[in-house]
Amino acid sequence: MLSTAFGFLAAAGTCLAAPTLNSLRDTAAPVVSVKNGSYSGLYNSAYHQDRFLGIPYAQPPVGDLRFRVAESLNSTWQDVRLAEAYTPFCVGYGGDNIGKEMSEDCLYLSVVRPSGVDASAQLPVAAWIHGGGLFMGGSNDARYDPTFIVQNSVEMGTPMVAVSIQYRLSAWGFLGGKEVLDAGVTNLGFRDQRLALHWIQENIAAFGGSPSEVTIWGESAGGQSVGAQLLAYNGRDDKLFKGAIAQSGGPASIFFHNYYPGGYNSTAYDAIYGQLVRNTSCASSSAPLSCLRALPYAELNGALNTSASRGFGPFSPMMDGDFIAEYPSKQLEAGRFVKVPLLIGANTDEGTAFNPGPVVRNDTAFLKAVEATHLPPQVANIIAKLYPNLPRFGIPSFATWPYNPDSAMAKSLGSQVRRMQAYFGDVVEHSPRRGANVAWAEHGVPSYSYRFDVTVNGVPNYIGATHFQEVAFVYNNTQGHGYATNPFGNLTAEETQRFGRLAREMSRGWVGFIVGGEPRSGVEGGVEWPVYEGRRWRWRGGRKGGEGWGGRAEGRNIVFSVNGTGSYVERDSYRSEGMRFIRENLLAVYGV
Repeated sequence: MLSTAFGFLAAAGTCLAAPTLNSLRDTAAPVVSVKNGSYSGLYNSAYHQDRFLGIPYAQPPVGDLRFRVAESLNSTWQDVRLAEAYTPFCVGYGGDNIGKEMSEDCLYLSVVRPSGVDASAQLPVAAWIHGGGLFMGGSNDARYDPTFIVQNSVEMGTPMVAVSIQYRLSAWGFLGGKEVLDAGVTNLGFRDQRLALHWIQENIAAFGGSPSEVTIWGESAGGQSVGAQLLAYNGRDDKLFKGAIAQSGGPASIFFHNYYPGGYNSTAYDAIYGQLVRNTSCASSSAPLSCLRALPYAELNGALNTSASRGFGPFSPMMDGDFIAEYPSKQLEAGRFVKVPLLIGANTDEGTAFNPGPVVRNDTAFLKAVEATHLPPQVANIIAKLYPNLPRFGIPSFATWPYNPDSAMAKSLGSQVRRMQAYFGDVVEHSPRRGANVAWAEHGVPSYSYRFDVTVNGVPNYIGATHFQEVAFVYNNTQGHGYATNPFGNLTAEETQRFGRLAREMSRGWVGFIVGGEPRSGVEGGVEWPVYEGRRWRWRGGRKGGEGWGGRAEGRNIVFSVNGTGSYVERDSYRSEGMRFIRENLLAVYGV
């Protein structure tokens, strides 16, 4: 999630209270024995759940292990160690980390399970990977508390175990450049996640989970991480998971299209690496990477946590011929991905979070805004034609929503703001989502698509159903646990009922997918979610010769809504021409 752009990330309201310290200590502590030793956790009497918090899955990546591939734990113990408190966030830079304790020593995970289960239970497992642009966030964020979704699973009669994973962020986890590539230490944050998944395979049975029933699950950069695990090592299936959920992210995310011209394999990584080195006392070192490993934490953190260093963009994944073996677009077309069921979707107004920000009042300004993301003028002109400022092309009308075009608010936003939001939402989220669904369908693997279409409490109408807002619904967090503003607050009685019903529908749909591979919610009157059946056709020859992909997606989405009769199914054809151009030019234009 990229929450720094807005201050409205909201808070929610449930009928059951969030767990308190007293409710977590009402009875004897649960104990589990894993490969390395035993842990005691906390019992939550309010929900009859066990919580094991802050369990290490790797050796601390500090000292000489900084900027290295994480290593498995190599110690055992005979006593029972406490797993009763969350550990600090990994070091990051952004709004989600403000006021949070952070540390380099951060490779931990937490487990929540229904109480009373033992190693024979073999329950399905959901492994959550948090978002935050790969530069901020943490699995300990209270908004990701799995208490309520685990409770839903129990009420449905299909109990599950929830695991949440932390991984290195920013330069600590995604340092790039030739020296980093030559040392084999690229994409460390993704590799951290991979090691955590191996830990789950080895140890989750002790908690009552089934290692063969793991679903990986994430939002935003967490969804991008899920996509990375699906494509890792050229799509090699290491049997680490049997399903995947990607919310507002996925295998071909373009989060950093406007930072690194040239995409995954760009020389821009060297420039950013060099700038970091020059910002430290390693500037004159003949072995900069070794020098960076030896720097005091305060100096390296200070070099990263400045406006000067953050100005050249967040550190991001790098194609290395190993973990990221090839461009994602090529892997998807060739079917080189782990072929497990996929649940993937995006929110209607994603573009309000990814619009780069200039006020656009005419066509010339729109072209300049598109070109500013490192696209050549000829491509920007194509984009302008595919995204005209007309509602019939799938551009929401500015004339009627949300403000009178002559109002002060409308003028401050710019008369083509909805056009901007449509394009940037498509390039970052909607088109990659559609492309993933099409790839899964073409290779005979089931997938499910959604569009979340709810403007929650605390979010202005002109922002709409923007990035991250589905999270509270998926987690069934109707209390707003961990939110500054409750997404379910300030509602009428009827709205409260509608919002609560949708949260239950979505959360239970996710449980259905995690447990059985199909998003079946079991909510009375709920909409049946269709398998995505999109296809493209290949053309060869013809009057122009050559060959390529054409046609249109014929898949269907479920639209999550609180309006009218609620959620419904739509044909996945909105802004089809524009998104087709984006999908078919992922590599040539966007470098992905």
